[in-house]
Amino acid sequence: MDTDTRDFAARFTNALNSAPGLELSLLRPLLRLLAAGEPVTVDRLAAATGRTADETRQVLAAMPDTEYDTEGRITGYGLTLNPTPHRYEADGRTLYTWCALDTLVFPAVLGHTARVTSPCHATGEPVRLTVTPDGPADVRPATAVVSLVACDAPASLRTGFCNEIHFFTGTGAAGEWLARHPGAAVLPVADAYAVELPLVRQILAGDSPSGCC
Repeated sequence: MDTDTRDFAARFTNALNSAPGLELSLLRPLLRLLAAGEPVTVDRLAAATGRTADETRQVLAAMPDTEYDTEGRITGYGLTLNPTPHRYEADGRTLYTWCALDTLVFPAVLGHTARVTSPCHATGEPVRLTVTPDGPADVRPATAVVSLVACDAPASLRTGFCNEIHFFTGTGAAGEWLARHPGAAVLPVADAYAVELPLVRQILAGDSPSGCC
């Protein structure tokens, strides 16, 4: 990455770490359970994290974007059972993610390979790629990019970041989006993955970033 990209990556990471509800010690166990393709009860999540059910509910209360079904079971947090534009196929299951960047991060966190299909946010043309625990591969079209925003005071992880992190078939396709989002950036898929490597390491370690939670 060049200097400008590294500077933006630092701003993006700092902004992401300030988003409310990013409880990394809970995130990896929750993602593992969701990856099984079934809603997750609070009791199962508590058992997976070594917390009591009441402690787990308290942590979840600070994660405002968490998705639930009518029975109060968790159906999504980053990785979701609810359809979104970002299709994520792994271990014979079809799941979805909240944003393009999630599709790049979760294979490293979960230790599996995912086949990703997501429409270009501008043209609707499909962007397809394979993502292994070591990063993205076989990106089609090869010119595909990922949009990133560095929100100064995010109200939540999903509204502040995920709703603006898309795939585009190339920088040209992202031009209109960039014009509407001053201070944002679009990066090649490999560079977008590199931006998220520090967060991947934090998730794997189960550490919450400073200033969060």
